[in-house]
Amino acid sequence: MGDAIGRIMQGILDVLTPIVTPDWGALVGLLPVFLVIGVVGPIVSLLVLGWFIYVVRAPRARLQYVEPAPVRAQIVDGAPIYPAGEPYCPFDQLVYPPGATTCSECKRDLAVHCPKCGVGRAAVIDTCANCGLVLHIEPKALALRPAGPPPGGAAAA
Repeated sequence: MGDAIGRIMQGILDVLTPIVTPDWGALVGLLPVFLVIGVVGPIVSLLVLGWFIYVVRAPRARLQYVEPAPVRAQIVDGAPIYPAGEPYCPFDQLVYPPGATTCSECKRDLAVHCPKCGVGRAAVIDTCANCGLVLHIEPKALALRPAGPPPGGAAAA
């Protein structure tokens, strides 16, 4: 009976010996595999994820900003009508886009009517001397809108 218990204990020790005291030579041989899985794998995964996010969020087309051309002022009863808040040249009767300060035709300073009180001033001055309205507009590119039906579907049109 004692011999049977000794064999059972020896069998259990034979099974547990590789688990409790591993073969260090074999584990050192697996070190490159552990490095690839533990270090290189996450780095490659992060690079692929970053590339995917860049491709998904990258702008599709670059539009070049084209400076809008001045337009002729509307003539009513023989006198030009200039819109409030937009620079204009009274000599050439041209209305320029917001942000312009000199006429491209005659090289003179542009004028602007205050949209609040209607007093005229030079376009280089961004504050109205009469009412104090600050009207400083920077030229910006126009945003493109997607083609298609209006929001709510074609039936809403």
